[in-house]
Amino acid sequence: MNYLSAENIAKSFGDQWLFKNINFGISRGDKVALIGTNGTGKTTFLNILTGKIPADEGEVSIRKDIRVGYLDQSPSFDENLPVLEVIFSSNNPVAQVVKRYEHAIETDNHDELAEVMEDMDKFNAWDFEYKTKEILGRLGIHHTDNLFGTLSGGQRKRVAMAKVLLEDPDLLILDEPTNHLDLETVEWLENYLNTSNTTILVVTHDRYFLDTVCNQMLELSHGSAYAYKGNYTYFLEKKAEREEMEAAGIDKARNLMRKELDWIRRQPKARGTKAKYRVDAFEELKEKASQKKLDTQMELNVRTSRLGSKIIELNDVSKGFGERELIKNFEYTFRKGDRIGIVGQNGMGKSTLLNMITGELLPDKGEILKGETVQFGYYRQSDLVFNESQRVIDIVKDVAEVVQLGTGETVTVGYLLQAFLFSPSKQYDFISKLSGGEKRRLQLLLILIKQPNFLILDEPTNDLDIASLNVLEEFLLNFPGCLVIVSHDRYFLDRLVQHIFVFEGEGRISDFPGNYTELRDYQDEQEAEKKNLSQANGNKTAIIETVAPPKEVVTIVAQPKRKLSYKEQKEMEQLEKEIADMEKKKVVLAETLHKGGSHDELVKWSKQIEEITESQADKEMRWLELSENA
Repeated sequence: MNYLSAENIAKSFGDQWLFKNINFGISRGDKVALIGTNGTGKTTFLNILTGKIPADEGEVSIRKDIRVGYLDQSPSFDENLPVLEVIFSSNNPVAQVVKRYEHAIETDNHDELAEVMEDMDKFNAWDFEYKTKEILGRLGIHHTDNLFGTLSGGQRKRVAMAKVLLEDPDLLILDEPTNHLDLETVEWLENYLNTSNTTILVVTHDRYFLDTVCNQMLELSHGSAYAYKGNYTYFLEKKAEREEMEAAGIDKARNLMRKELDWIRRQPKARGTKAKYRVDAFEELKEKASQKKLDTQMELNVRTSRLGSKIIELNDVSKGFGERELIKNFEYTFRKGDRIGIVGQNGMGKSTLLNMITGELLPDKGEILKGETVQFGYYRQSDLVFNESQRVIDIVKDVAEVVQLGTGETVTVGYLLQAFLFSPSKQYDFISKLSGGEKRRLQLLLILIKQPNFLILDEPTNDLDIASLNVLEEFLLNFPGCLVIVSHDRYFLDRLVQHIFVFEGEGRISDFPGNYTELRDYQDEQEAEKKNLSQANGNKTAIIETVAPPKEVVTIVAQPKRKLSYKEQKEMEQLEKEIADMEKKKVVLAETLHKGGSHDELVKWSKQIEEITESQADKEMRWLELSENA
């Protein structure tokens, strides 16, 4: 059953076509991802499909008997309405009954509750009420009497998502649904959409989400649309094949055009009609040969400032607001090359920890010691403020005219902008013409060119397209300083971090050695062990109650040999790698020392060898301790 059809859709801004001749359809059960780089018109395309803006050409048809739900990137409702009114603002009679029930519970109105209970039975609304509680609880919406206008951007997005999910539409259109959600909520949403029969069209950069939920891809690229049947992994394979074929076709057209151009030039001005077909064919060939081959292989590699041996030490740090303690007795000493992810539910204190590390907040207890050479680069979502009348390249030049790469080579900021996917023409656009994702990309670049050696990224993946994420990931993989990332993008964390600070609540922060997927595997393993232990204890209690042992018998239970936990196994593997790396560094430094140098250099190299030796000894002791337990 066809739910939606779009025929020959086109949209332009000024004299430039954003896209043209787009044909697209969604049938019942399809779960389609709309993907493309920032600025290709994904949100514009969704707004045309939902009727929010008209297309310049073409027609959109939606089946009459289906209900469409749309989650906008920036939801807008009456600022003076309570959250509960916003969520249940549809005309669904079951939703209206549940709204009255929730209001009676919230206000503790016994008379209203007794009255509405009858209607709950009448409309069989208890299942809907259970679904409401699950969705509101999972999305962290607890104070439904708050006014919508008092909410933050992230809270507004959650309220809008709750509203659209509870409406239970036949076709669900979602624009960046995972933005502003913590990892646990993203995984719940992924599972919810996977197990529902809802037909979905979604714009998202979450690559695990794309792979798990979606069965079709529609890519917007250079004004055209390309459809693929399959998940994101399949799409990547087929896209690579398509781009390879297109590049070969452009090369072939260019070679042929050189011959045709030579023929055109050698013809007399008064050409006969017999050769007209060849002249027309030349014009078509010229158009194809002038196309640009895709090049996404440029590397973003900016030099960083030198980082000394002392970086940052957090000693017995605690921080709270009012009666709530967010961080309790936390200790950590940052080392060179640390790559740390931070995960936990919203409101647990992740940003508080980052602000204390940078010195913007002081701890209530304990101390934070910062090395003299530390230079922070701090990316925050709240810092997206630009002069809309300035051009892209002028804003970057205000920071630096030229930039030194990690190789020592000096390049212009224009080259760097191109490496971060700003084409030469886009560099001269006004800020007001940039999409939200392009502004985020520019904000990141402005931080990176200041050459920080301690980089903190608080949700850097929001609004960035997949191509931008790939460029950013390649840069961060080669970043030699300390890296701290807060992100709900699981693929991003898996690729970049080596251990994770887990905010567990009530001020507790644990340090897990591994990436995010390894953390989830460990947590699942712990849950399974608890469940098995609970079942075993239940069985043991039942046996003891049934058969009492003789008083004369003494039972001796042998203690099983302790196995390493998953966390300890990962720590042992990481230690082996670090010890081997240290040994290599010592060999290189010893060779450098033997070659000789100035007095200052010899002292510096000797000190480095001494520091590595001490650190290596500590790691070897810990490795021995773990190996004995194993």
